[in-house]
Amino acid sequence: MLIRAEQSADQGAIESILLSAFDGPAEARLVAALRQQVGPLVSLVAEQEGVAVGHILFSPVTLPGRPSLKLMGLAPMAVTPDRQRKGIGSALVRAGLECCAELGVGAVAVLGHAGYYPRFGFVPASQFGIGCEYPVPDEVFMALELQPGYLSEAAGTVRYAAPFTAL
Repeated sequence: MLIRAEQSADQGAIESILLSAFDGPAEARLVAALRQQVGPLVSLVAEQEGVAVGHILFSPVTLPGRPSLKLMGLAPMAVTPDRQRKGIGSALVRAGLECCAELGVGAVAVLGHAGYYPRFGFVPASQFGIGCEYPVPDEVFMALELQPGYLSEAAGTVRYAAPFTAL
């Protein structure tokens, strides 16, 4: 398996991955809107035998009152249904976190499965005094410090980029 940065030629394949992995087109529309409206993005593709089978996207998020913090949100992450549960998603998450760290990102937030993301070190964001702008259970909104202590004084509510409101 090869994990690499998204290229413009991958957009159709990524849309197909998202449409196959999620119910409806919302995530595919989100990725398209984020590409056009937000940056910088970390967008990676997992490829097997020359075929794109997975995708992950990280986009900037903000913590009001803390503009100096460099934060990213992980969303969405998708693997084609026939390739799920084979380590592709985990490889995408690890590679994406590594890319974020290389860019100097201090922490990553994710709104996702409480049974999945802790394996990468994510913990409920409330442990840092951080909440989500969306009304979700505490255990599904998580954060991971890529730089130890980065969120030690960073209380508040994480704000996602505008395209997320259309989801």
